[in-house]
Amino acid sequence: MLSLVCTVGVQAQTLPVYLDETKSVDERVEDALSRMTLDEKIAVIHAQSKFSSPGVKRLGIPEFWTDDGPHGVRPDVLWDQWEQAGQTNDSCVAFPALTCLAATWNPSMARLYGENLGEEALYRRKDMILGPGVNINRTPLGGRNFEYMGEDPFLVSRMVVPYIQGLQSKGVAACVKHYALNNDEEYRHQVNVIVSDRALHEIYLPAFKAAVCEGGAWGLMGAYNLYKNQHNCHNDILLNKILKQDWQYDGVVVSDWGGCHDTREAVMNGLDMEFGTWTNGLSFGASNAYDNYYLASNYKKLIREGVFTTKELDDKVRRVLHLFYRTSMNRHRPNGFLCSESHYQAALKIAQEGIVLLKNDNNLLPIKQPRRILVVGENAIKMMTVGGGSSSLKVQREILPLDGLRKRFPDVAVDYARGYVGDTVQSYNGVTVGRSLAESRSADELLQEAVEKAKGADYVIVFGGLNKSNYQDCEGHDRKQYGLPYAQDRLISSLAAVNKNIVYVNISGNAVAMPWIEQVPAIVQGWFIGSEAGEAIASVLAGDVSPSGKLPFTWYRQLTDCGAHALGTYPGTWRANKEIIDEEYKEDIFVGYRWTDRKKIKTLFPFGHGLSYTRFEVGKAKSSAKDMSRNGQLTFVVPVMNTGKCAGAETVQLYIRDVKSSVERPVKELKCFKKVFLQPGEEQQVTMIIDADALAFYDETTHGWKAEAGDFEALIGTSCEAIATKIKFRLRK
Repeated sequence: MLSLVCTVGVQAQTLPVYLDETKSVDERVEDALSRMTLDEKIAVIHAQSKFSSPGVKRLGIPEFWTDDGPHGVRPDVLWDQWEQAGQTNDSCVAFPALTCLAATWNPSMARLYGENLGEEALYRRKDMILGPGVNINRTPLGGRNFEYMGEDPFLVSRMVVPYIQGLQSKGVAACVKHYALNNDEEYRHQVNVIVSDRALHEIYLPAFKAAVCEGGAWGLMGAYNLYKNQHNCHNDILLNKILKQDWQYDGVVVSDWGGCHDTREAVMNGLDMEFGTWTNGLSFGASNAYDNYYLASNYKKLIREGVFTTKELDDKVRRVLHLFYRTSMNRHRPNGFLCSESHYQAALKIAQEGIVLLKNDNNLLPIKQPRRILVVGENAIKMMTVGGGSSSLKVQREILPLDGLRKRFPDVAVDYARGYVGDTVQSYNGVTVGRSLAESRSADELLQEAVEKAKGADYVIVFGGLNKSNYQDCEGHDRKQYGLPYAQDRLISSLAAVNKNIVYVNISGNAVAMPWIEQVPAIVQGWFIGSEAGEAIASVLAGDVSPSGKLPFTWYRQLTDCGAHALGTYPGTWRANKEIIDEEYKEDIFVGYRWTDRKKIKTLFPFGHGLSYTRFEVGKAKSSAKDMSRNGQLTFVVPVMNTGKCAGAETVQLYIRDVKSSVERPVKELKCFKKVFLQPGEEQQVTMIIDADALAFYDETTHGWKAEAGDFEALIGTSCEAIATKIKFRLRK
């Protein structure tokens, strides 16, 4: 007979260290590492499905789940396929694309963005969001620019840090991408970037450094392209020397899907977790191939043969275990929420702050007492949350521009004419939307209808631009031209010929050519702004919200005004074997406004540009001193007054000019900005602080940053071309 004995006062068995929350994470990691077999160590550093790694079942360490971002939580796909799994609980809120977030010039919006996205990811049981993207907008043809934050490394750095902090405050890891030099999509697996050390450190790395050293990013994704003839998912200079040695990165390096190419390089050159091998990361890929990954069976075989010790493996596993304890093993993560009203409100607020009023002749906007509004253009009725590559979403709702305007003006006749046909496909990877875009009429018939309807309208609002189709704003390819597709130029000019009250709303993540700009009095940059797109755009056009967005990139008049195209370096030159294409960044540090300043090129709209429905006056700036020490700071105070009739926001921008330098430097560089909200008649003293780091350049002779003593100038204004006040000062020796 079996008897049960209860002994009073006997101490309960203590938890293993790796499960004991009273122990430090380092102690728990080392204990877990010591308990793992070779097979278990190998397993946690590569995928078990399209988006997950297995954890360690024997030790109770759960699976680790990633998912695409950065604008929302991607719908779940089948275990071994890219097609959607067909679930009913994986819809999401689509937040504005990161170009729109950057256009807010408001770091608090980035924090709000990260927090809300983190809550959606938690509800969906995701441990890592594959984002944000911080690659620099080098050419307006870049297919993935809409996922990034513009051309200026300082602006991107200030916006990415709070995004990461907000996301990770929810116990969800950010995976900052794509490290590094992934600045165009065409031939992205074969491009070997040739770039100076100075341009690398001054332009292309600062946002990644800020993400790691200030944002504390737990994950970082390698890029598809090559640098110094090594793929960036296992690149010795970028990953070992710069990231892990110089920046002391303690997180995990994740391969882009299909970005790993060699076991030995992956082992030695800094890759920690391998995902998506034998796939292009987008459309095709082998099923059940996970044991054949470069960091799987082949790596284990080389260890057993003595080619490698477990030194490199243990470093990778330590990093992965730290990631687990920060996310999937963190028992104190908050609750997640999906499609909550607070998330929709956050998406709306970010969108409203990011919409940019580019032109507003004769104060045509906001819309005033209309009787009849004509809305024209396919982009007024096309969902933009579906498509574009890995950032495609399955949303609970997306308010389209036409619907938003009809809701905002219920007593006004809001008519519609299609005007042009672009892309009638409304599905991606199994996600299909309900509204058909099928069209049987010819281009001439559509144009004639729009022109006839425009003749009697008080306002004609044209929604044009790009979409998420291949060779537009879409992963995998770049745009083929700077001009608008689908004969939109012809449509806009024809409408302007019969109605003087034309408002053009450009939906895109990139700049476009505007040969008709003198014919159109009002132009709005509407971006891809997610679930609340229609409501956000309608609120700005109606004047419920005064626009306050500023361009995060230079809007060129023509493609050759961009340095990469002026010098003929894009998209590169194929080698004789046709396996690698070398792309030399001959414009060097002169990207965006740095190039147009240097060449004195007149832009269509400058970096930092954005109008308002009110007026602001920027007064004369004062500085705390006339010189600064290398360890000190300099404070600038500038008065800003709202001299108009409605509330609004202005972004004060501080640029630095090095008056005399031992090397060629940009005419000016953004080094501080502040967004201020003011009521009519209100004035605020805006304080902006810089230190010696703001004066430094990367010295290729010493391989470090150098601030030379001498004269500098602070230029303060409301765009890089609208400088209102200047102050000279010196940096002491």
